[in-house]
Parts: sequence; structure tokens; C-alpha cells
Amino acid sequence: MFNNTEIGIDLGTANTLVYSKNKGIVLNEPSVVAIDTETKQVLAVGTDAKNMIGKTPGNIVAVRPLKDGVIADFDITTQMLKQIMKKAGKQLGLSIRKPNVVVCTPSGSTSVERRAIQDSVKSCGAKHVHLIEEPVAAAIGADLPVDEPIANVVVDIGGGTTEVAIISFGGIVSCNSIRIGGDQLDDDIIQHVRKKYNLLIGERTAEQIKMEIGYALIKHDILSMDIRGRDLVTGLPKTINLTSDEIQTAIRESLLHILEAIRSTLEDCPPELSGDIVDQGVILTGGGALLNGLQEWLSEEIVVPVHVAPNPLEAVAIGTGRSLEVIHKLQKAAK
Repeated sequence: MFNNTEIGIDLGTANTLVYSKNKGIVLNEPSVVAIDTETKQVLAVGTDAKNMIGKTPGNIVAVRPLKDGVIADFDITTQMLKQIMKKAGKQLGLSIRKPNVVVCTPSGSTSVERRAIQDSVKSCGAKHVHLIEEPVAAAIGADLPVDEPIANVVVDIGGGTTEVAIISFGGIVSCNSIRIGGDQLDDDIIQHVRKKYNLLIGERTAEQIKMEIGYALIKHDILSMDIRGRDLVTGLPKTINLTSDEIQTAIRESLLHILEAIRSTLEDCPPELSGDIVDQGVILTGGGALLNGLQEWLSEEIVVPVHVAPNPLEAVAIGTGRSLEVIHKLQKAAK
């Protein structure tokens, strides 16, 4: 009881995960908060709040306080973190008092954005807050030999950002961070359905479409799916049928941006490490790694073996928690 609890937090645009050394992932909830606009009170956090998106009365709004992997609304993020720490404490069966916390930040975030994350976690009662870059955390979580002088290429496709990094000897050799991720793909689908069918669909429907019939740019057996939304012409509910090749066309542009980021990172790679990449390949992590056919498409395009991490959704959180053991090494390497 007397020792300081050590926890790792993956503060993501789509999901927030909490990892504890003894119990592994103790919490995995969507980064959504439902707020009463009149009293400014937090009504629900996580899954309960996500179920409210687009379905609430006027005085209640369900917001996502993180945008593109960084804090967009400081106060709400702090309140969300407090609730999440409470929930995590219940799961662990003890009150988390003055924990040491490691939080991951996108590699492209500015010092102001990093400071906001630090202050937000500190105000929840954390004793020490260490920041670790997301690709490094993802690499540790995917069991890559991060502290050896071998090139590890990580492509972390999250909700708000895609991070591509070449990691060697505990640090980032070359990296690219673009603000395109799962959310952008959802948005592409919403826009496509709106333009082609004059139908308005919500974020949750778009996400469902992406998961079920979204494909990377490869040949595949065409799937179809019925979706419901509001007709923009009549204003009435309407059902339409979507096919997977339409969705492929809708998300094409964003996928090409992700490919471009991977290519330009590999171009900046020192020649010595390029040889390792051919042997080791590229590891995909993050929720976006689960897109159908993404692995085959990328390996065709960059002619390097591409592997998906054993647990892509949780890799960053697991790495954040595990990094507590190696953070001193990593910080020495960084200095």
C-alpha cells in the first residue's frame, strides 16, 4: 500500500487506456465526456458518454476533449482524467494516491501541447508525470528491441494522428506525424454519403461502416451494407445500400497521405539502418492498423514486409506502462 502506484496512460483522441504494471490494461474507454451546458457538470465519461453522441437533448453535449492527439479543451480533459483515475482505482482495488504516471504524446506535438498534458495529469493528483513519445511507446508495446541499435519502424495509426517513426537505440531517428487517422476516414465516409446520396449520417454510423466494409486499396470481394440516416432533401429517415468499393474510393485520399508519410520517413532514414528495415519490416499499431487489407496494400507499395502488432489497439498503452522500467534508460539516451 505504501509504494507509489505506477500507471501508464495512453491519452488518445478516440480512446483513453490505463495500464498498471501488475494488472495490465485496467481501463479502456472512449475519450468522450457528456456535459450539462447549464451547470457545467460532467454527467458521463467513456462508454456511457459515447453512446450519447448525437442523441442528447439541447442542454447536454457529448464532447471529445482531445483533437488530433492533443488537448483541445483543458478543463474537460482534466475532469475526464479525474473520473478515469477513479475508475482505474476501483479496478485496481485501491485508491490511487500520488501515482507516478507516464503519458504518451504525439511526436509532432509542440511544447505548449505537451505542457498542457503534463499540467492536466498533475492536477489529478499525480506525483511525477513523465512524457514519452507515442511511436516509442508503441514500439515497446509491440515487443520491439527499442534500446538496441537496430532500426524499428513503427506506423501508429490512431484516431486523430498517424505517426511514422524509425526508432533505434531508444530514440527517434526520423519521424513524421500527420493529422490524419481513423477520425479522418470516418469524416471521408460521411462526406461521400452526403455528396452522393444526399444523406446525413452520424460519426458512429460512419465508424461502423469503416470497420465492416472499409478496405485499403486492394482487390477484394465486394461487400455491401444497409445504413440509415436523414435525407437532406425531404428531411425524413431513409435507408440506403453501400458497397465496399465506394468506401474504398471515399477513403482513398487519406490512405495515400498515410502512405506518403511512411515513404518520406523511410527516405530520411540513414543508409545503415535501411538494411535493417528490409530484414525487420514495418510494424503497424493503433486502431487504424485493423483496417481490412491495409497490411497487404502497404507491403505491396513500399516493398518491405509489413506486420501488425499482436495487439494493435493496446500497444501504445502497454508500451507506456512498460516504459516505466526503461524510462530512465530512455531519458539518458535522450539527454
